[in-house]
Amino acid sequence: MPHLVAAPDKFRGTASARQVAAAAGRAAAAAGWTVDEVPLADGGEGTLEVVGGLVNLAVVTGPLGPPVAAEWRLLPPTPTGGPTTAVIEMARAAGRALLPSPVGDEPLSASTAGVGELVRTAVGAGARRVIVAVGGSATTDGGWGAVEAVGSVESLTGVELLVAADVRTPFRQAATEFGPQKGASPAQVVQLERRLAELADTYRARFGVDVDQIEGAGAGGGLAGGLAALGASVVPGFDLLADLVGLDDRLAAADLVLTGEGRLDRSSFQGKVVGGVLQRVARQRGRRVPVLCVVGEVAPTVTPAAAKFAATAGPGPGDDVRIVALADVAGPGRARTETVALVESVVAGYLAEH
Repeated sequence: MPHLVAAPDKFRGTASARQVAAAAGRAAAAAGWTVDEVPLADGGEGTLEVVGGLVNLAVVTGPLGPPVAAEWRLLPPTPTGGPTTAVIEMARAAGRALLPSPVGDEPLSASTAGVGELVRTAVGAGARRVIVAVGGSATTDGGWGAVEAVGSVESLTGVELLVAADVRTPFRQAATEFGPQKGASPAQVVQLERRLAELADTYRARFGVDVDQIEGAGAGGGLAGGLAALGASVVPGFDLLADLVGLDDRLAAADLVLTGEGRLDRSSFQGKVVGGVLQRVARQRGRRVPVLCVVGEVAPTVTPAAAKFAATAGPGPGDDVRIVALADVAGPGRARTETVALVESVVAGYLAEH
């Protein structure tokens, strides 16, 4: 029987990666295919759903001080002797969803303290590897709140701390690149830039770590840099999570791969799920596996032809990639409200054609 690997990202605001994978799976099963559902993330929201594991809750300091109940996950040691692993989404403790409409000085005062408290909680629960997904942040505090909450480098002795970053932004550029998205005015962006510059000097003096030299240190409003000062490694979130779920081995069995996300733009091919899946499909030796890329919409700056080129340029799956925008199939309104049903319909139609 032919085999589908459904490996999408979330469609932000309309469907989770798991829901999209399940929709593709239902269509494939109805057509007589076997299915492997592999929902993915790149270090942003949705990471916990992707990794699974034991659900834990901790009450921590929210971005503006009042406490929040933040979920995190604990993964048991692997059969090969891998460590007990904790997975944390910073968005659960200091995310935009917790500060949806920042006003006044909130973009300046929003803190990552709760993220550091989650790290400390996970270590106290026995985790010897802690993964912090830093996408979806409401903060630009350079990770200072988290650093103070963790307390010291010594408190992480024997712990591997990994930052799953979904961008490559330098530390000091976090304010200019992301501050306005978090409600910062032009004047506040200048203040945040100054604060990040001072923090970079502080981290260098206190921990001997030059965060300005670490790619992606600006992720999470500089949280990545703050955790790096404590000894964390900042790594591409997609690659870390893809390896954690064994994506390469699962792709090896595929006759068709489904991937996608809510909005296809130029960043989709730079460390995000869609681009990462295409690259890994291209690495399958001696075989060309077709890819169906279903997205909610294509950004105006990326024409369908340009998107196709970006997906197929270089040593990759070539013309075996088909990109379908739900907004083109059913209109923007329906694409936003009926994502799951539309994905199932698109996959069913594709399989019927092939």
